Amino acid sequence: MHPVLIFRHSPTEGPGYFTTFLDRHGIPWQLVRIDAGDAVPENLNGVSGVCLMGGPMSVNDDLPWIEPELALIRQAVAADIPVIGHCLGGQ
Repeated sequence: MHPVLIFRHSPTEGPGYFTTFLDRHGIPWQLVRIDAGDAVPENLNGVSGVCLMGGPMSVNDDLPWIEPELALIRQAVAADIPVIGHCLGGQ
């Protein structure tokens, strides 16, 4: 199985129990630390799901990673790749 990408936007808004669940079920995952400067991947090749965590910012803020992340979400939806969002990630 390919990994689930988990996007963290703030160090205080990590994946928590979600990664415990994935580990217990043998589902690989990869943390994309947007808050630490990780780049948004250009495509979802080799990805089985996308999880977007929260943060203190708004999707309406002018941040350099928001548009690339939105494009990746659209790509996931178009490719029937499961997407889940929490707080900011659900906006």
